[in-house]
Amino acid sequence: QERLVESGGGLVQAGGSLRLSCVRAGFASTADTAWFREVPGTDREFVARMTRGDEVADYGGSVKGRFTISRDAAAAKNTEYLQMNNLEPEDTAIYFCAAGYGVRDNRSPTQYYYWGQGTQVTVSS
Repeated sequence: QERLVESGGGLVQAGGSLRLSCVRAGFASTADTAWFREVPGTDREFVARMTRGDEVADYGGSVKGRFTISRDAAAAKNTEYLQMNNLEPEDTAIYFCAAGYGVRDNRSPTQYYYWGQGTQVTVSS
């Protein structure tokens, strides 16, 4: 059974850092994964993803240059990390890990069928 579990959220002051983790289980290697975030009452925003195979990173405009996505170097590569530096109050949101098969628009949350429970990130000013 497919499962995604995020962890690493918390409360941090502006300018601080957090590292989020997403452990995926039960997925075939062909599954695409991505990070999104959501502020209650707004649409989920694309944050970052890493392509399969060549592992090229892609970032949303608001986090580019501050966030870094990486993947577990172990053979299974079933854990992704989102290193978030220089955090701003505007980064406050629930962060989700998502996965799906046959994803066409990798930045669209509607393309992903599987979602984790989310982890809260709060950045104080």
